[in-house]
Amino acid sequence: MSKKENHRRELAALIDQFIAAGDSEDLIDYITSNSNLPGPRGNLELAEAFADLVGQCAREKSGRLWELCANMTAVSADEAPVNAPRELIPFCGAVGSGALGATCPTLFAKAIKTLRALANDPRWRMREAVPMALQRLIAAHSKKTLNTLKHWTAEGSPLEVRAAAAGVAEPALLRNDESAQAGLELHETIFDRMPEFDDRKSDEFKALKKGLGYTLSVVVQASPREGFALMRQLVGTQDKDVLWIVRENLKKNRLVKNFPAQVESIKSSLEAAK
Repeated sequence: MSKKENHRRELAALIDQFIAAGDSEDLIDYITSNSNLPGPRGNLELAEAFADLVGQCAREKSGRLWELCANMTAVSADEAPVNAPRELIPFCGAVGSGALGATCPTLFAKAIKTLRALANDPRWRMREAVPMALQRLIAAHSKKTLNTLKHWTAEGSPLEVRAAAAGVAEPALLRNDESAQAGLELHETIFDRMPEFDDRKSDEFKALKKGLGYTLSVVVQASPREGFALMRQLVGTQDKDVLWIVRENLKKNRLVKNFPAQVESIKSSLEAAK
């Protein structure tokens, strides 16, 4: 039995207990004691198992489960700081919120609102939960979610923009032309906004820049003709942060192995632009 399957078995009983009695204490204790924190990697298998089960139970108990996830995401950075065992509580709540929004259309708007707020959380691990949740929404409601993320990229904070970019950067979600094009267009919007971000030394912008250092290659792989055209345009901006992002993405195996000629061409353009 895999780690995730084992967590599913344990969590199923605890979620059933919560639904029956309204008491989440044992469930929260299980998440905390199995968080793998402090440590370099929180228990993602547990978080995924929790979200899977919440999604499965949502149709009959959506209100009760939404309240559970909302209470979990409300655990603040003061109560559950970075790398503390309790940090996995709001992490699971965030991914669970995405699962509920994916399963229950009536909860979609609530889930989006919650996740947009959490994208600005001071804890980096909490910010990582947001793309995981968004990917569940994209998988279930692709067009609706991608249209919503257009607003994040067009007007959101650097951390909201970063969450949107990371949310679409999943190859399995970009397998059809429509979603691939949407993912690329989101990135085009982000790069169009680059001149607006004045404080390039802020932690928020650094997080966005680091995220784009891999997400661009994912959407380029899904839509290579338009994607490499975008990269060539980006080289022409002469923006040092944008050029760094292009260089980082040209290192990714998904591009190096599958599109060696295009990668070498853009590398040559980068050298000429120095």
